[in-house]
Amino acid sequence: MPPIRGKARDAVVSMETDARGGPAGPSNAEGGAGPELNLPPKPKFAPLSAKEMSGNKVEFRKIPVPAHRYTPLKENWLAIYNPIYETMKLDIRMNLKARKVEIKTRADTADISALQRAADFVQAFILGFDVGDAIALLRLDDLYVESFEIKDVKTLRGEHLSRAIGRLSGKNGRTKFAIENSTKTRVVLADTRIHILGSFANIRVARDALCSLILGSPPGKVYSKLRAVSARLSER
Repeated sequence: MPPIRGKARDAVVSMETDARGGPAGPSNAEGGAGPELNLPPKPKFAPLSAKEMSGNKVEFRKIPVPAHRYTPLKENWLAIYNPIYETMKLDIRMNLKARKVEIKTRADTADISALQRAADFVQAFILGFDVGDAIALLRLDDLYVESFEIKDVKTLRGEHLSRAIGRLSGKNGRTKFAIENSTKTRVVLADTRIHILGSFANIRVARDALCSLILGSPPGKVYSKLRAVSARLSER
């Protein structure tokens, strides 16, 4: 191979020098990396309030009250009013003309989800849950209320429907209490409608037990399944 001469040789030498970490250009020779950029400081935004997140609009929730829940609502009004007004920072009133409980946000409402939680709390009480059980909806995030009817599981009429309701309740309510204690839920039997309050996994276990009773399974078999499932849930 003929030797490299002239300008081509100088180019090869400069490329080898750059690859070995030697001086590669005027910026390295001067020891600088170019002019520094003076960037403005990062902006700091204050968190938005619940009123600002809703577009500075007052939000409402209206919960209808059936006639048979007027007296319990009147007796427990202070127990419902205090946590909603003082803790959740919401306004609440009973509209006697429209027969609805009305809840609305205030200027000092801190949490944007407070309005929906308060509506769920009042709705749970209207469905038949105790105030002490329904108030957990204000304090915990993963609680829900699920409702279904007996006819959604099996079409029953007359005495067959009455016997199914009796199997769900048990003697002096023992079956219902056993399901509530083993699944850590609360169950309300309102004629042919069933309401369950609890977490998602616990509601599923309680619903399966209630559906088995509706379909005619003996309580002893349902209890044995509940013991196995509740032991599995406690291990998680």
